[in-house]
Amino acid sequence: MTNLQKLAEIKNALNAKYFEREKEVEAILIALISRQHMLMIGPPGTGKSALAADIAKIVTGMNHFQWLLTRFSTPEELFGPLSLKDLEQGVYKRNTANKLPEAHITFLDEIFKANSAILNSLLTLINERKFYNNGHPVQVPLMSVIGSSNEYPEEGEGLEALFDRFLLRFEVDYVADDNNFIAMLQDSGNQPLPSMDMQELMNLQFFSEMVSIPPEVYQKLAEIRMELRNEGIFPSDRRFKQSLSVLKAKALVEQRQHVLVNDIVFLENALWETPDQKDLTVKIVRSLAQDTVLRSIDQARQETKEIQAMLKQNPSTEGSLEATKKLKIIVNELNALKTKNPGREQQIDEAIKEVTAIQNEIVGSILDPIV
Repeated sequence: MTNLQKLAEIKNALNAKYFEREKEVEAILIALISRQHMLMIGPPGTGKSALAADIAKIVTGMNHFQWLLTRFSTPEELFGPLSLKDLEQGVYKRNTANKLPEAHITFLDEIFKANSAILNSLLTLINERKFYNNGHPVQVPLMSVIGSSNEYPEEGEGLEALFDRFLLRFEVDYVADDNNFIAMLQDSGNQPLPSMDMQELMNLQFFSEMVSIPPEVYQKLAEIRMELRNEGIFPSDRRFKQSLSVLKAKALVEQRQHVLVNDIVFLENALWETPDQKDLTVKIVRSLAQDTVLRSIDQARQETKEIQAMLKQNPSTEGSLEATKKLKIIVNELNALKTKNPGREQQIDEAIKEVTAIQNEIVGSILDPIV
């Protein structure tokens, strides 16, 4: 099994275990592959810590650190106690074994409870992947910090810099759909999850760096940046630069070697600065980054569903003949779309196959009584 096949298997297994968490599952995998940080905000009991813990279990050989922060958390809890032996020699050095400075992935619950005693070290470690021990910078193996909080930090608490360190931000709520809720209650949660080792993860990170970004993606990012600025939203140049690694990882998760313009829609979770800017940022990103090919495919699928619904209401031979004519027009439009968009044949062919299958099924229903 290839690394990408394992990744797809892991994604599917997590989606089966965590109901209505498809976006968060994809995001946490993308964060790990792109070596970026992710924040989940939502009420207690929504599976934030469980999902982060499962990610750590999935990658064997990975050092994992998890901690619940409070206003009274001390540096020793996160970074390790002072070495008494070194302290006797006048050396102020921490023993970091099994603590955050030696972790590959870290989950920090109630991240915005971080106090000033640990904030500066935490900021440097998250942003620069460095921990100053006895005044000397030590490079840490940290890949991703997954943070969670029940609410956004309040203005004036001095946590703006910490909030900015998280490139990806997701709001998580309770399971909404009743059927999913019942399935969640019935699920034992004991199904074993697939796994990969550290070398396979590092291979995926390497493959992600090799994903290409075509010129039209850069152009679209510039258009989005200008539109956001016109609305008084100013994501930093650093945030845009870091977002490129996310776009590459997004393409890799979907088993592509190049980024599509439509991948930029994922950045609706990254390009806003404050919570009150979120909705407007989402609207701008979605309107400018929507892939016209995907939009046409989605429209074709929607029209096909409407034709099926109409046929159920009027299951006559005349209705079936009218439905097949309309479906034939949709197939012709998709074939024309394929001709105009070389390189997108696979996606369009999948839609053609779906519409044709429904068309054949209707034709078969007309012919069966005759035969």
